[in-house]
Amino acid sequence: IGKVRTYWRTPPLGNYMNYKEILSLAGGGIGVKFIITFVQATIISANNVFVGNTIGIKPMQMYAIYVASILAGFPLTMLRAKIVDGSHSRKGKYRPYIISMGLPTVLLSIGYVWAPYEIMNDAWKIATVVFFNIGFQFFYNFLYDAYDNYVTVLSSNSQERADVSAIRAITDSFAPTITSTLIPLLGGVITGSNDLFDIRIYRYIWPGFLIVGFLLSLIIYKNTKENIIQARTHIVQIKFKDALRAVMKNKYFWITSIAGWVGFLENMAVSILSWLYTYQNACTPGQYAIITLIYGNASFWGMALAPFCIRRFGKRNILVFTNAMNIVFLAALYPIIKYSDASIMIWLVMISLWMNSLVGAFAHILTPSINGDIRDYQQYVTGERIDGMFAAVGLIGSAVTLATTSIQSIIYE
Repeated sequence: IGKVRTYWRTPPLGNYMNYKEILSLAGGGIGVKFIITFVQATIISANNVFVGNTIGIKPMQMYAIYVASILAGFPLTMLRAKIVDGSHSRKGKYRPYIISMGLPTVLLSIGYVWAPYEIMNDAWKIATVVFFNIGFQFFYNFLYDAYDNYVTVLSSNSQERADVSAIRAITDSFAPTITSTLIPLLGGVITGSNDLFDIRIYRYIWPGFLIVGFLLSLIIYKNTKENIIQARTHIVQIKFKDALRAVMKNKYFWITSIAGWVGFLENMAVSILSWLYTYQNACTPGQYAIITLIYGNASFWGMALAPFCIRRFGKRNILVFTNAMNIVFLAALYPIIKYSDASIMIWLVMISLWMNSLVGAFAHILTPSINGDIRDYQQYVTGERIDGMFAAVGLIGSAVTLATTSIQSIIYE
């Protein structure tokens, strides 16, 4: 309490953020995460249940839409990179977009779930999904990148970034935990069944959370400021192709990017719980609410431990160890599904996924902290702060993802 009073408006020595800014980032971040959580639940992907189960588009058709959406996102990503790196607004490099991209994302998401799919034929359904997802490729991805990278420009102290990322990650987890707990219960009231894919759930629950999320996000805009070591009047002088070439030579960027690209199947594994509940009636709605609450809680412990482990063992060692443990805990799913009794299967799956989520949660702190270091290194090498260009080079990852996600579509088909 004494530290809060002392550092409420003045940062501790050697740091850049006061406690008011940290708490505002954490509290407002819950709102941004509400928006992100609900958009991620509906945006096109190879295994999206809203598009596949609720709207009724077949897996390989979903994959075709996904490819079209990603390809449309390429020029939009380049445009976002140019906007971010060319910005010399006094409001900051990322801060303005929390609002200017948050509002259209919310409106798009509400329109997406309220489209009259019941009276559409397959062609109109596909066209509608493509339309909204191209919008998400610009507005939602801009919001996501701005919020995700915001911590990298709030401080030039690497350890402070890790500490603040841990606090933000813990509060961020409130949004998905709250929604995954409430939606089965509210869905049961709305539909009178275990069907989590009934479109009424999306239409009656989504808008309220999205609007509340946007209002909370205003706290970040009002109470935080960026602290890049760069003159406010400075305009990036490096040419687009030179910036692209500079990022392409950044070895740290490639190490962390490749590590993310090879983990594509992990996203598929987490859907097992909802499938067991919906299609095998493996538990009651109340039990499923408890399961999702317990599962969501795993991230808290990983994120709480991360800053201390980073200080003790270093980012590299923690990154290697947690990725190795992800493999172990996901591999454990196979014998559980294959040999366990049906009455306890979903609980054993939850335990395995809980352990996987525990070690996986370290990435919520490691990723923004390492990304901040990478951008500092890039500025040190080139003399220019070219944060947006990292997203442009990341399009290579989108090409890799297009190939790997086809595997999921083939399995689902």
